[in-house]
Amino acid sequence: MKKIIWLKLRLVMGLIFLWAFVDKLFGLGFATKSENSWLNGGSPTSGYLMNATHGPLADFFKSLSGVVVVDWLFMAGLLFVGLTLIINRFVMWGAIAGSVMLFLMWISAFPPANNPILDDHVVYILVLALLALKNKERS
Repeated sequence: MKKIIWLKLRLVMGLIFLWAFVDKLFGLGFATKSENSWLNGGSPTSGYLMNATHGPLADFFKSLSGVVVVDWLFMAGLLFVGLTLIINRFVMWGAIAGSVMLFLMWISAFPPANNPILDDHVVYILVLALLALKNKERS
């Protein structure tokens, strides 16, 4: 039963990242409208960076909005993390990359709206750490 829960946790986390990649790439109408998709010339980072950032580092993160290198790194990161978790290869690297991405999102909107320190980004970072440690035990 534990193995099934670990498997599901790894797959769910992988699908969170992979879904974000696919939605931003094609603009499936969930977080990204079709006309704003990456394939239609939209920036996958601009919506978040321009609208969701606040706090002491907001100006810095807003300045990254629409920067081509940032868009490419973000999309490559989403795809890499999603695939590493789903195919169960390079999980440690995927967990590190995902944690860095999540930390940057957390710090870009610090302090969180509903709690002075914690939000879902911190929880996801801890889940990725658990998955990385579990994968290391297995090796």
